[in-house]
Amino acid sequence: MEGAGGGNSLPSTSGADAVKRRVSYFYDPDVGNYYYGLGHPMKPHRIRMTHALLEKYGLLDRMKVIHPQLARDRDLCAFHTDEYVAFLQSANPETLTNPCVARRFNITDDCPVFYRLFEFCQTYTGASVDAAKELNRSNADIVINWSGGLHHAKRSEASGFCYVNDIVLAILKLLENHDRVLYVDIDIHHGDGVEEAFFTTDRVMTVSFHKFGEYFPGTGHLLDNGYGKGKYYAVNVPLNDGIDDESYHYLFKPIIAKVMEVFNPDAVVLQCGADSLSGDRLGCFNLSVKGHAECVRYLRSFNVPLMLLGGGGYTLRNVARCWCYETGVALHVEVNDKMPDHEYLGYYGPDYNIHVATSNMENKNSRKSLDDIKAKILDNLSKLQHAPSVQFQEWPTDTELDEEDENQEETNEDLNSDTDKLL
Repeated sequence: MEGAGGGNSLPSTSGADAVKRRVSYFYDPDVGNYYYGLGHPMKPHRIRMTHALLEKYGLLDRMKVIHPQLARDRDLCAFHTDEYVAFLQSANPETLTNPCVARRFNITDDCPVFYRLFEFCQTYTGASVDAAKELNRSNADIVINWSGGLHHAKRSEASGFCYVNDIVLAILKLLENHDRVLYVDIDIHHGDGVEEAFFTTDRVMTVSFHKFGEYFPGTGHLLDNGYGKGKYYAVNVPLNDGIDDESYHYLFKPIIAKVMEVFNPDAVVLQCGADSLSGDRLGCFNLSVKGHAECVRYLRSFNVPLMLLGGGGYTLRNVARCWCYETGVALHVEVNDKMPDHEYLGYYGPDYNIHVATSNMENKNSRKSLDDIKAKILDNLSKLQHAPSVQFQEWPTDTELDEEDENQEETNEDLNSDTDKLL
């Protein structure tokens, strides 16, 4: 069964959430080989664990599996500065000896330079950009890249385990063929890099549900809601420790329903950071796998082209559980709770189940605080004109863009004016 109440504000091809969706899944087998370093909580191996579950559950047979291309320099420079991309391209742990250079690009213990760093960025970003192209060409209804979703990266610096902001690049690609794109972020951390990139436009709405208050990255206040043309097109939902499924969806569903009504997006990008799950190594929320996946189920029900991306998630076994189950949701397949035998089964003991119990931690989100947040956000959204107007123009095809001069440059000062061609 799909989540009740979804999809009423937009037309559906059949009026039923159960209608089959064409799903394309992007996966590079090398992605699990990259290694941030000893003791670092970000482990790309979780993507390989997720893929192994998808294979053993037979989900790969139900969707188109695509090996993505590596993102090229000029793909990355559609958002990031040439100087920063050049640094990433040359970065090597043996040669990075200048502390000034490291500070300049925010290279820290959180964002270390590791072997094949640039190739890692090319891998996960290429998958997100290719996923956007798949939607642009109407080859799929839902696209999935669990290696993507690195939402903290800024235009000229790394941040929060993120180096290249594949989400921004994917949204820019979607804007070539879609008038309005909705970005929703259910990672426990605020989606600051994506919000910052689109803070002044009404063609992208960003909606972030996150822990707020003495928590990285420290942004995402309720009153931070966009600027200029983008006023009220940034939506921040600040939450406290211990939020459970019921409290989360008490906000998520009415807010998303109103967003879909007033913004009427042509495509949706959902960042499915799994650090909002109960028991995450770095998190402090109390969502179950089903509660987390209900966000996917609800957005799927609107029958709008949908991109699912990964993100945070630092208890590896739970990340793989979550993204496997959410792939099933995308396919409208309820996977068995008992896991099939596979090479990583030992990670999931002693029960070897997809679903695990949440904790008994205190939910510090009172009903009054939730009501106040919901009322403020719904009031802001009610101030928007329905479906902002855009200037229609003929966009170049992907082939034409691929043939553009590689030496095109974009400076910090003209970022907003240049991206206005799309925004």
